[in-house]
Amino acid sequence: CSSDLRRAALVESPVLLLGETGTGKELLAHGIHAGSARAERPLVTVNVAAIPETLLEVEFFGAAPGAYTGVDRKGRVGKFELADGGTLFLDEIGDMPLALQSKLLRALQDREFEPLGSNRIVRSDVRIIAATSADLPALVAEGRFRADLYYRLNVLSIQLPPLRERKADLLPLVYAIVEELSIKAER
Repeated sequence: CSSDLRRAALVESPVLLLGETGTGKELLAHGIHAGSARAERPLVTVNVAAIPETLLEVEFFGAAPGAYTGVDRKGRVGKFELADGGTLFLDEIGDMPLALQSKLLRALQDREFEPLGSNRIVRSDVRIIAATSADLPALVAEGRFRADLYYRLNVLSIQLPPLRERKADLLPLVYAIVEELSIKAER
């Protein structure tokens, strides 16, 4: 897995991390970003499964001032804009609604997007790392995940075996989790 991490860090192409829940996909994404040429730029994470479907577009692309109730006078900056020059980590990409998949695909292809309720174009240079525990080929076959988005994301894929098959990784993972919890507790 460390050779996969080094290889993924050296290329600019999208990376798709596959594996069961709890296998360390987010930790691997952090390692790929830290070893990449974009390490000095932000790593921005979006957990697709944790955000209500109605808010995902704003979360990704932002919103113009007054685009909807609740947006303040300055508007809202989306994750694509926040990650400009860095990495955008899309966790649980398999849970993304079909309607947003086409907008994500367009933003990846064109490297630009329009915030919700805006007529301005925002250019964004982001490297995508996506992760899922879902069977994306099965979702594509069922029509629940766009084939073109799947192929766009699946340039370099890394399959993480379950932790039950990687007992040597348990202790480093525990240390990483404890360190992360300690940092959060100090805030």
